[in-house]
Amino acid sequence: MKTEFYSEKSERLDVLCSSLTGKTRSGIKKLIDDGFITVNGQTVKAGKTVKVGDLIVIDEPDLKPLDLSPINIPLDIVYQDNDIAVINKPQGLTVHAGNGVKSATLVNALLYHLDSLSGINGVIRPGIVHRIDKDTSGLLVVAKNDKAHLSLSEQIKNKTCRRIYVALLEGVVSNDNGTIATLIGRDEKNRTKMAVKEKGRRAVTHYEVIKRYKNYTYCKFELETGRTHQIRVHSRYIGHPIVGDKVYGKKNQAFNLDGQLLHATTLVLTHPTTNEQMTFNAPLPDYFTKILDKLDRQN
Repeated sequence: MKTEFYSEKSERLDVLCSSLTGKTRSGIKKLIDDGFITVNGQTVKAGKTVKVGDLIVIDEPDLKPLDLSPINIPLDIVYQDNDIAVINKPQGLTVHAGNGVKSATLVNALLYHLDSLSGINGVIRPGIVHRIDKDTSGLLVVAKNDKAHLSLSEQIKNKTCRRIYVALLEGVVSNDNGTIATLIGRDEKNRTKMAVKEKGRRAVTHYEVIKRYKNYTYCKFELETGRTHQIRVHSRYIGHPIVGDKVYGKKNQAFNLDGQLLHATTLVLTHPTTNEQMTFNAPLPDYFTKILDKLDRQN
């Protein structure tokens, strides 16, 4: 549902939108942070003071009822105890319900397979501490209680939780390693996409070349921040989008893939109760190794 209006007074954006829509300020802030509310065509902060005559657009996503029931979807549970579960998520499985996806998510599977989940993120995202994209495979940690959730969230915030990915990129990356540091925000032309822009949130990705092929590069990435689609956006930004990524990469792909060749291969964290440092690894999916094997033969 899209609503447009011109401000008739000078006031904080979140306060003004809350009073006009009847929504809570926290609900409005989430819409603003997610890029669904703009001022004069620009994404801004919730605390921005709008001026008389400013055009405010609320392009609210369609929120239909979500299915939050347990569903017996097979899961690769790499590790589990009373506090955490580490999942090797397959490509094609959405982490939690949202725009356009109402059921058959990782959350539905977690509700079926696990005996408890933290409630900090509410009923829509129980246990979810961090996410990976639907068409990205690999490791993520789930909190089974609120204490574990707070500990894991703090580790991610303080960058003591390491998240390492591998990806196959289009073209040959010239530098052996490097750091990509930009600001990332919602694409103003397509709200489902992210983009490097002047007004966005700080995003930092470290990369290292593992192997070069004739027309491709196999790379390792480590996240310093965790913005939506961060590695995919940063790969495109340096001119080497991820193979299989039709959103940020080539529309006509060389390989018959269902999504990008991006895999969360390693997760390092401190256990919320024992304080033990734990390292988890997930092997590449078969479809990923087949492409690498084919490129090795061509080399």
